[in-house]
Amino acid sequence: MRVHRSLTIKQMATVSSVVIVVVCIFTLIQLFHFVGQRRIEYAQQMENIAHTIRQPLSDAVLRGNIEDAQRLLNSLKPAGVLGKAEITLPDGFQALQVDFTDYDTVPEVIARLFNLPVIISLPLYSPEHTGMPKPLASLVLEADSTRVYQFIRSTIGTMVVTYLLLALVLSISISWFINRLVVYPLRHVARSLQSLPYCGADVEVPLPEGHRGDEIGVLVRGINHRQRMSGTIYQQLEQATTHDALTKLPSQALLLGIMEQHMASQSSHVALMAVKVAPLDSLLGSEHQREVKRLFAKKISQLVHDDILVGQLADNQFILFFKHAPTPIALMGYAGAYIEALIEPFQVENLYLQAQAHIGIAYTTPEEMGAESLLESGVAAMQSAVAKGSNQALFFDQEMTENSHRRLVQIKEILKGIQQKQYALFLQPQIDMQTGKLSGAEALLRVCRDDGRYSLPENFITTAEEIGVMPEIGRWVFQEACRMLASWQAKGITLPLSVNLSAAQLRDSSTVEFLKQLLTEYRIQPGTLVLELTETAQITNTAWVMKVLRPIEQAGVSMVLDDFGMGYSNLHYLHQFRSLPVRRIKLDRSFVSELPVDDKMVRVIAAISDIINVDVVAEGVETEAQRDWLLERGIRIAQGYLYSPALPEAEFTQHWLS
Repeated sequence: MRVHRSLTIKQMATVSSVVIVVVCIFTLIQLFHFVGQRRIEYAQQMENIAHTIRQPLSDAVLRGNIEDAQRLLNSLKPAGVLGKAEITLPDGFQALQVDFTDYDTVPEVIARLFNLPVIISLPLYSPEHTGMPKPLASLVLEADSTRVYQFIRSTIGTMVVTYLLLALVLSISISWFINRLVVYPLRHVARSLQSLPYCGADVEVPLPEGHRGDEIGVLVRGINHRQRMSGTIYQQLEQATTHDALTKLPSQALLLGIMEQHMASQSSHVALMAVKVAPLDSLLGSEHQREVKRLFAKKISQLVHDDILVGQLADNQFILFFKHAPTPIALMGYAGAYIEALIEPFQVENLYLQAQAHIGIAYTTPEEMGAESLLESGVAAMQSAVAKGSNQALFFDQEMTENSHRRLVQIKEILKGIQQKQYALFLQPQIDMQTGKLSGAEALLRVCRDDGRYSLPENFITTAEEIGVMPEIGRWVFQEACRMLASWQAKGITLPLSVNLSAAQLRDSSTVEFLKQLLTEYRIQPGTLVLELTETAQITNTAWVMKVLRPIEQAGVSMVLDDFGMGYSNLHYLHQFRSLPVRRIKLDRSFVSELPVDDKMVRVIAAISDIINVDVVAEGVETEAQRDWLLERGIRIAQGYLYSPALPEAEFTQHWLS
């Protein structure tokens, strides 16, 4: 708030006005005093002058000698204070007059105000008849009013200048003291008030120093008291309008405001769950309903983490807003966990109850949907879940619900397969095509189908990575591979065994330690366990990959670059991995299948392998023409149906290792 008329200017103007009025009054009083003193001085001087000629003038008047009387009066002119001299007879007749000045008359106002001119009258007596009761005449002397007028003007000028300077000094001094004692503290209070929030019990106006017991101190304490009262009232009103009175959770209005603010500054996915817990009304009285409502609000708040905002939608409905939404499948998993926790039996006094829970999920980006639409979608999905049956969780998008349920089923099947040993490692031999001898083997994951046969379902690896169970499967594969190697090495067989390593396994911090434990536990010979890092895993941060794999390499594990030429592999990528014991690069089957018609890519890769002195393994060799072309270009190691498909462990051992 801007100050339009400063209190400093007001008080200085007031002080100046008062000082000027006082100075004017004081000047007038002192002026009258000075003029009065000057009148008395002039009167005394004129009396002294009159006494010097009184006797001669009386003789001249008695003799009737006008010339002597005229001469005597003219002799008074050098005195300088006289303006006029007269001889007046007892009957008032002016017998003789001498005027000593030639001047303009004094202003009538000045003459009246200061009673000018100054006149004295001295009676003239005969020297012989001193006892005569009546004078012969009177000597009337009149002071020079011009001199008095000049004195008045000079005195007024001097006094005005002097007292105006005094008034200025007094005004500044008094204003400074008033500023220090009143205006500055009030200005400090005003600025503090401007910086205060509209309502807040924790913020007060600081008390100016030295004003604890005066009126300013009383004013500040009164302001702070009202501030505390208004803050308390505001908090109570805010709590009543923005939070549920019983659970203290944010209301729908407040939650929408927070959601809008968050979504305005974010572009990634957000999600909302509308949760309904029922029944709460049909079985309980009002007091028990309040207790159950409080119980479920507390339970829901404890279930979620800090990144999820919990709000109250209605008596038995709650809102969960995910500021940074996980994947839809993860949301469905959360919803299932929440439902399981909410339907657990609970006790209210002597009543044992079990509620039903229904959850509606809305998942979107801020560009696609606003906060209010997101809430409406979540509530609509919740109502659909209620209509579907007990303890249901549905997305607002039906297709998303179906996909999430399908993924959850896949998760259960994958984890169940690990527990029930429904997976197996098949082994495909890697052959030296020039000698026909076994050079190594690759372990390939297979799943037991309903008919008892083993195969790998389409997109199985991709799905396992997306749903987050690939690290679990990878640990099982590593353990099986180490078990096979230990079994072979116990028989004196040192055949290398390759195992695929996915990006998800690299990102799992426990992978490295787990592998090191397996190598120690099974006593695997260095160089016999080979990790095939697939280029299609899209691992672009090679420096980070090197840091992760180095401890494994130090434990004696070799490295192969799989699917070479299909993704991010390039000369720099290959050069980075040269610091690890890279034994081979694998030529992707898509290049081999085009041989010998289209051989450009294979020739390039063969030249690279020859320069950096690593072997090349050709995948998917199915014809003798392909074999012959590869041998002519110096590529000796191959795997594919020309030699053998992937075989169960027993068949592989019998056919290739016996």
